[in-house]
Amino acid sequence: MTMPPDREAPAEHPIEALLRRRWSPRSFTGAPVAQAAIDSLLEAARWAASSSNQQPWHLILARRDTEPEAFARLLGTLAPGNQAWADKAGVLMLAVARMTNPANGNPNRHAFYDTGAAMAQMALQAAALGLQLHQMGGFDAAKAREAFGIPEGYEPAAAIALGHVAPAEALPGGMDGALAAREVAPRQRRPIGDWAFFGSWRQ
Repeated sequence: MTMPPDREAPAEHPIEALLRRRWSPRSFTGAPVAQAAIDSLLEAARWAASSSNQQPWHLILARRDTEPEAFARLLGTLAPGNQAWADKAGVLMLAVARMTNPANGNPNRHAFYDTGAAMAQMALQAAALGLQLHQMGGFDAAKAREAFGIPEGYEPAAAIALGHVAPAEALPGGMDGALAAREVAPRQRRPIGDWAFFGSWRQ
């Protein structure tokens, strides 16, 4: 299973099909993700744009079948609501931003922005391969730092689940559960006019 038809973004203006196909499922099959696919995703992230080409992103990856102890540790850093479904992802990841410029030690105020850009490229590459990412702010950054020995000067930015998409009914609680209801809810975004301003800021 790759992309349920009703999960494609209902875009109001023409955009590339790949952008419409990217979404954030919660239901995963638990099947392993091929190493070639992981390599492709990492290569996509590698070529993201960044301020002064500092490339501040770092990733910790834990494959469910290959690094089960690390997978369990990463799963344990997630908010309980995310733990309920993320245990079936093929891979769990932790995106980490280097917060200083390695050339001079100055703070890099663009570190999170650039790390997010790299993860966005990785998400699109996943969709191109028939996989999906679900990026999460619901995790304990301090717990993640301790669990994986992340040094000072680096900040956990997001947790990420990667895998093969399963039907909504495979989620805990089945189709009558709250997770499935969120999984099949219509996809929505704010109107462009709410946030795109020409010439000056407006409320």
